[in-house]
Amino acid sequence: MSILLLAEHDNTHLSELTARALTAASAMGGEVDVLVAGLSAKDAAQAAARLVGVRRVLLAEATALEHRLAEPSAALILSLASGYDAIVAPASSNGKSILPRVAALLDVMQVSEIVAVVAPDTFKRPIYAGNAVQTVRSADRIKVVTVRTAAFAPAGSRDDAAEIVTVDMADTPDLSIFVENRFAASERPDLASARIVVSGGRALGSAEKFRETILPLADRLGAAVGASRAAVDAGYAPNDWQVGQTGKVVAPDLYVACGISGAIQHLAGMKDAKVIVAINKDEDAPIFQVADYGLVGDLFEVLPELERQL
Repeated sequence: MSILLLAEHDNTHLSELTARALTAASAMGGEVDVLVAGLSAKDAAQAAARLVGVRRVLLAEATALEHRLAEPSAALILSLASGYDAIVAPASSNGKSILPRVAALLDVMQVSEIVAVVAPDTFKRPIYAGNAVQTVRSADRIKVVTVRTAAFAPAGSRDDAAEIVTVDMADTPDLSIFVENRFAASERPDLASARIVVSGGRALGSAEKFRETILPLADRLGAAVGASRAAVDAGYAPNDWQVGQTGKVVAPDLYVACGISGAIQHLAGMKDAKVIVAINKDEDAPIFQVADYGLVGDLFEVLPELERQL
């Protein structure tokens, strides 16, 4: 079996999401090629070449690929697809944008956000906001799969590097243009890959209280900051902090949920954390059903005391 893995990168650095998706691709059996599509992306290609399990790296560089727009990226993958039995990508914003188009052009059914590989053609994926796990078997000639990377450990690195092969850009439809990127500048760890996450909910009451209460604890722990959808909708936290079914899916070593009731949409984004600590004044809050440690109390008293103890 031959597998093509679409790399996640910023044209310079290779994202850890690629190494995690590589673990899933390797579990499918066969040999894995990594496609690095971008502009001036040789550093990212070299990093991919040192991952354990990579047969070779395909490097495609073109102005149209600089921002991983769906149309040129899908056209490139389609030009390579005939040589592969499966096409895999992390279930990131790029993967969710590009691979559905690839699947449609190949006239196959995409298998989305897998959390386990049962066999080369059989996968497990969460449904109903993570309350059930569905086993899916694909009969398509080419499997198109996105990977929920939080469910897989990153592949290791090796001293020797795989071969890097340059591939030409395919003709691309001029259907979209890149306008701009807007990034939230922060010295804290990236939420999607952080080892520790401190999240706040609607119980914080205001944006000022959210920042006064959550941020000092997160800084003391060296943690990323998350938020429930209710907190984001209320304007307490920016959209890119949202954890949950309609936000980011995280699986840190430690997840501290502060003033979060535990709606199933939020649990879908964080219940794979290794250790979950819940702080809530409502002892019947659903979050305590999934928490490893629960503390019933006023978070405005508990969190400052916890910070002092740390």
